[in-house]
Amino acid sequence: METYKEQMQRDMVLRNLSTKTQSLYHRAARDLESHFNRPPDQLNEDNVKTFLHAIVTDRKLSQSSLKIAYSALRFLYETTLGKGWVIDRIPYPKTTRTIPQVLSKGEIQRIFDSTVTLKQRAMLMVAYSAGLRASETARLKITDIDSSRMLIRVEQGKGNKDRHTLLSQVALETLREYWKQYRPKDWLFPKDTDPLEHVPVATIQTAFKRAKRRANLRKPASCHTLRHSFATHLLEAGVDLHTIQVLLGHSSIRTTTVYLHVSNKSLAKIVSPLDLDPPGKARKKTKRS
Repeated sequence: METYKEQMQRDMVLRNLSTKTQSLYHRAARDLESHFNRPPDQLNEDNVKTFLHAIVTDRKLSQSSLKIAYSALRFLYETTLGKGWVIDRIPYPKTTRTIPQVLSKGEIQRIFDSTVTLKQRAMLMVAYSAGLRASETARLKITDIDSSRMLIRVEQGKGNKDRHTLLSQVALETLREYWKQYRPKDWLFPKDTDPLEHVPVATIQTAFKRAKRRANLRKPASCHTLRHSFATHLLEAGVDLHTIQVLLGHSSIRTTTVYLHVSNKSLAKIVSPLDLDPPGKARKKTKRS
């Protein structure tokens, strides 16, 4: 007879969830079982509430970790165990929308200039110029670079979706220099110790952190900030929101609209109420002495 873990694994494969999502869901189920020292099918609604509450109060995990745990347990009880009632009355964690941090073009250039190796420079340059996640940058293959159409193919990005995004001319020139020096064969950015594997995501993130530190940038920014900056700079350059949505691979336009809040272009069009004429009256001109 299958264990609940085996059943859950089968259900996640049938749902075509990504490998990363499967790993996170398994971890949440294991944590729930470990918390009560009992398998999930022997737990009730109050137990699940207690566990989720402990994530926030005792373990002090982030809001995103709470949402992942909630989604994992909903999948476990609804899909695998057929006991949706266990979690039906537990509310989904409220979403707090934050404005993403964005670097200026000058700050991004300082980061490129502060990389230690050509490989690090190429990775960060491609990530910014194409609006890629670090995981997408790591999994790029040489065949994904289409210099004739100036496009980059992103295979099985977040949500298991393929898409095309921009290939920068400047990034292409850097990639050509990089290829001459490193001669990658399959993965565009192979692992240093094993060319048959792609570079770990953590390696790209660490390269960004070190370059940021060497550039003496004090802004709170991560490798993902390059993706936010890509979207914001395109918006400020006049690219429409739907096109940016496609380039980023967002399923919903609502996700992309967050960049309206950080674009200088959109803010520059707004006139302060102090500068508006009072209704029905013309602005009085200051007399010159």
